[in-house]
Amino acid sequence: MQAIILAAGQGTRLRSVSPSKPLTMVAGKPLLHRILDNLRAAGVTCPLVITGYRGDEVAAVAQAAGAETLHNPDWAEPNGVSVLAAAPRLEAQSLLLMADHLASPGVYATVAAAGTPDAGLVLGIDRRMGHPWADEADVTRVATRQGRITAIGKQLNTYDAHDCGVFLITPELMAALAPLPSPGLSDGVRALAAKGRAHVVDISAHDWIDIDDPRALSLAEAWVA
Repeated sequence: MQAIILAAGQGTRLRSVSPSKPLTMVAGKPLLHRILDNLRAAGVTCPLVITGYRGDEVAAVAQAAGAETLHNPDWAEPNGVSVLAAAPRLEAQSLLLMADHLASPGVYATVAAAGTPDAGLVLGIDRRMGHPWADEADVTRVATRQGRITAIGKQLNTYDAHDCGVFLITPELMAALAPLPSPGLSDGVRALAAKGRAHVVDISAHDWIDIDDPRALSLAEAWVA
């Protein structure tokens, strides 16, 4: 299984404790290294890290942990542009994840096993509303019906799940993003959802955390310990 890890952004909310989210030390090891370790434990053997901000440093950590890297020169654009940067290397299906989300191997394994011919993508969702690790003000919210996404975004008022930041994608996502100007990943998800091609899989039995600020970093270090 291939995994594409988006590690191009600046991570400004974590800047007070780390110059780069992927390079943030979590219990003595870079966050990106821990993500790659957990992917390996889930059976993912072909990780591809998309770099941008502080790209040489991020690439060095990724390569030392056994991953390939690809630099996105337009890293300051929304994250959908970093997804599109991986299009020439995309396999028939691939995991897609964020370099600031630390997830247990069970999350990756569950999403990787969720492929279906009826889906252009599958998103791992967490239905544990009110979980203390979730930043309700910042988490991406997901509304679902009968196993499909009906709406996604940070400002949804009606929703029944959180986006855990781990997808199983196909070239359909690239086709949805390509015509859009400066797209975010959620724009592509919405385009596939409008066609009934964006499915979900429940990963609530497994843990994950978005390490987006010092509070989340503290929680992540306690979890790892």
